[in-house]
Amino acid sequence: MNERDPGTARPVTSSELLSVVASRELAGRRAVFAGIGLPTLAVELARLTVAPGIEVVYESGVCGAHPSRLPETIADAVLVTGAEAVVPMPALFGSVLQGGRIDVGFLGAAQIDRWGSLNTSVIGDWDRPSVRLPGSGGAVEVMANAREVFVVMRRHTPRSFAGALDFCTTPGPDRALAEGIRPLGAGVTRVVTELGVLAREGVGDELRLVAVHPGVTVEEVRAATGWELRTAGPVATTAPPTDAELRLLRDEVDPDRVYLR
Repeated sequence: MNERDPGTARPVTSSELLSVVASRELAGRRAVFAGIGLPTLAVELARLTVAPGIEVVYESGVCGAHPSRLPETIADAVLVTGAEAVVPMPALFGSVLQGGRIDVGFLGAAQIDRWGSLNTSVIGDWDRPSVRLPGSGGAVEVMANAREVFVVMRRHTPRSFAGALDFCTTPGPDRALAEGIRPLGAGVTRVVTELGVLAREGVGDELRLVAVHPGVTVEEVRAATGWELRTAGPVATTAPPTDAELRLLRDEVDPDRVYLR
């Protein structure tokens, strides 16, 4: 999507739209486990707007991060400077995550299914994939232990919103329960895409369309989804990014265009 905001000199890019819409979802949240990329953009914008007191945790063990610029990886030294704590991996996963201290896990994915399970491993056949991806990282633990999970997806196509995942890297609670495992959290509850917002309440509920972006129709979203996408009542239209949000995102959050495209 490439909407022009009346008060801005440049068109609003898909990355900017996704970051702004995702950041608004963090209003009122206390602690977020942030993935690198668009989740990082959204979290940093939320800190400057709807969630000034939010605590940001990264997989490298940094808790209460206050980076002076956007980190390029979870091991970027900029995360450590000014952080409230840096803890070893056993403490991060055993105490912070498994201790139920994370309100929202913020993740990205290559594929997602209707129940909120994720694929970040391969696209295509496992032995001969068309694309090989980085894998899970800490996403499995985040999915199992955060109270809920938000996902940001750059592409909304039948391949990325799949009727069946090419590979399940990170099972949502519905899939985990089928294997006799009971996660602590609700799994994926919000998905922000280039076309709109999908949501689910938790275990037993599938993702449904709750909002479309300006200029997008419900029929377009359904055609771009690999399962029979249903709606959750009347479908809203997301508010476009404001001048203030765009200025913050472009000039303060990511002036070097680390993740903005």
